[in-house]
Amino acid sequence: MSRTALVVGVTGIQGSAIATRLVEEGWTVLGLARTPQDQVGVTPVAADLLDPASLAQALEGLKPTHVFLTTWLRQDTEAENIRVNGAMVRNLLEAVRPANSVEHVALVTGLKHYLGPFEAYGKGTLPKTPFREDQGRLDVANFYYAQEDEVFAAAERDGFGYSIHRPHTVIGKAVGNAMNMGTTLAVFAELCKATGRPFRFPGSQVQWESLTDMTDARQLADQVIWAATTPAARNEDFNIVNGDVFRWSWMWHRIGDYFGLEVEEFDGTVRRLEQQMKDDAAVWAGIAQSHDLAETDLSRLASPWHTDADLGRPIEVVTDMSKSRAMGFTGYIATDRAFFDLFDRLRADGIIPKS
Repeated sequence: MSRTALVVGVTGIQGSAIATRLVEEGWTVLGLARTPQDQVGVTPVAADLLDPASLAQALEGLKPTHVFLTTWLRQDTEAENIRVNGAMVRNLLEAVRPANSVEHVALVTGLKHYLGPFEAYGKGTLPKTPFREDQGRLDVANFYYAQEDEVFAAAERDGFGYSIHRPHTVIGKAVGNAMNMGTTLAVFAELCKATGRPFRFPGSQVQWESLTDMTDARQLADQVIWAATTPAARNEDFNIVNGDVFRWSWMWHRIGDYFGLEVEEFDGTVRRLEQQMKDDAAVWAGIAQSHDLAETDLSRLASPWHTDADLGRPIEVVTDMSKSRAMGFTGYIATDRAFFDLFDRLRADGIIPKS
């Protein structure tokens, strides 16, 4: 059967990985972003999700059978997050209505479904780990819930199926992305190497010692495509992580070894990346110039605030994958391998030095 995917947020870590996998599997792929970039096999669609008129014009004549929603815009308050991000989903689903072609919508959110939004992150009464889909919503306003509700309402109105996907921190490549731990840690390691600074873990004692997990963007891509094409997965929500668990006390050494760095043992002191990297813009520009790298602007590669939020959490975060496993999704990737594959790609693409 002919399948046409509309990947919304195609320039991000999640969207670009989904688009790549769809192209590999022979789909017709449309990639929507405010400023699309060249991607092999992807037809660019330039549109602003907050501008319904331009959105309708950009999608006129297109007939996607499957929509993959992977984008959001961070606002100053959760009330604004709800208003803006709910509107983006609503506008998109209104814009694809006239074609009457959509069979399935996949929405990617995240573990803030269980941990709470930025304003109340990790606070109050949280569900016990490992997080499971049947634990439901927290009693707090959350833009993820607003996005879900827009999908639910449109699905009931228009008759398409849906799936909701909740990754943990995603490992993948995207320049200019607001939440990008993998590239942030790679750039931080290169800064430590260039300046002789110690490779210091920036987070909390709990994160250093506790079990946790992460999500490779390729693993996420495989699950959303599986759910979009598996009848049993219709109208279901799914956690998605790599399938292994680890402690940062082990992973930090693995990352340090990759970059040839001696790791300073964690002494319990929180040393936030925002503080460690606050004066590094000029240092990175010099590294980029001397190695002829593709990006000299540190702010387009590193997102210290987001990495600090993840690594500074005072609670254990482990995710249960039993639901999709029981339905037949068998994807797995070791998280250290996910990091190393990303670092190899960053080197090959001239984002970080080759050695």
